[in-house]
Amino acid sequence: MQRKQICNDYKLIMETNLHKYLLSCGVKPSVQRIAVMKYLMEHRTHPTADEIYVALSPSMPTLSKTTVYNTLKLLAAHGAILLLDLDGRNARFDGDVSPHAHFLCRSCGRVFDMPLSVSAERLQVEREGFEIDEVQVYYKGYCKACNSGKN
Repeated sequence: MQRKQICNDYKLIMETNLHKYLLSCGVKPSVQRIAVMKYLMEHRTHPTADEIYVALSPSMPTLSKTTVYNTLKLLAAHGAILLLDLDGRNARFDGDVSPHAHFLCRSCGRVFDMPLSVSAERLQVEREGFEIDEVQVYYKGYCKACNSGKN
């Protein structure tokens, strides 16, 4: 699926309104979809669907877990957000769709954004005629805080 340029520019997403952003990604905006997207943009913690539901449900009493799951699935399918499968147990979500890697701390469970450079392998794959539309790189280990606590 080809995404429009606005979908790839996190800074532009933050500067424009979410209604326009969702439309640019081919998603029909709704109150629930905008609320979920806004939460992801404001909370850079890579939350799970349950965490999003718990955070939004007090202000949206009619919101259901099913709506949150379906919204996240739709947003990910249209490239508006990233679906992260870091630990094989809980899917996490990221509102930042710009190219970057993720680091999962095995101790505290926090997820951190990491820089991602264009690799020689990727350039070779593209030279071979393949079109890459998604790259996900995960690092796992111990964050600085947990690592210093081990010593």
